[in-house]
Amino acid sequence: MNAPAPGAVDRRTGVAVRCINVVQIYTTAGGHDVVALRGVNLDIRPGDAVALLGPSGSGKSTLLSLFGGVLRPSAGKILVDGQDISRIRESELGRLRSGKVASLLQGAGRNLLSYATPEENVEFARKALDVASRRRLPSPHELLDRLGMAELAGRPMSSMSGGERQRVAFAAAVSSGAGLLLADEPTSQLSHDDRDVMIELIHRVNREFGTTVVLVTHDPEIAAQMPRSITIRNGRIGSEGRHGFDFGVVDEDGAVHIPDELADRFPAGTLVQFEQTEGGVLLRPVDESGS
Repeated sequence: MNAPAPGAVDRRTGVAVRCINVVQIYTTAGGHDVVALRGVNLDIRPGDAVALLGPSGSGKSTLLSLFGGVLRPSAGKILVDGQDISRIRESELGRLRSGKVASLLQGAGRNLLSYATPEENVEFARKALDVASRRRLPSPHELLDRLGMAELAGRPMSSMSGGERQRVAFAAAVSSGAGLLLADEPTSQLSHDDRDVMIELIHRVNREFGTTVVLVTHDPEIAAQMPRSITIRNGRIGSEGRHGFDFGVVDEDGAVHIPDELADRFPAGTLVQFEQTEGGVLLRPVDESGS
């Protein structure tokens, strides 16, 4: 095991992510095209902590897969740390994943070696790094200690609860020192207390290490605990939440998604009038009945 250099700290540089007019189309086994993403534009700054919120099939997990280079967009660009990963070779993509991007898959078991201890899992997660990179990082035991898991370091995975295994999976994911962490439903199937611990771990790594965090969730309560949340609806960005306030998002073509709570007042095909006021713009449906 390689010890960190004396005084080594894990202060990584957060990685920026940018989507430019991203479209993703799947072809089903029956030969039908399904549009998963419809012209998504999004900027995530270095060091941001962002939740992608939406129901199953909304496109949020597709977006996360695009960020990690698992999928290539049908159209548009994905920039990670300023590099357009939509067009780069697989070898370059592999280097990007091993050095700058880490993924936490849904379900702890998909991220861990069941026969290894937490300390061994963290060590294994660093195998792709060169010796110099590993020496710049805290040792596996030190990392687990900094994340409040020192007591788990040598225990067998089989003796742990679901929440403990998920925390170890998280530690393994962030152990490489990557500047971008992509987490797919990291609180899924956890108890309320375990969810709180996981969210605190995410905040700690974002705050203390500077890691950019993008997580996918279907739970509005989880999304609300992130400084920034993006709601995905039908493959488009529907709204954005920041520090407890929700905002509409104007798209490249000038479109704004109407909030769900107002959608009944503006069914598809409704004629509307726009009135500029001193404080903004008033949107008023037209009464075509003449009454």
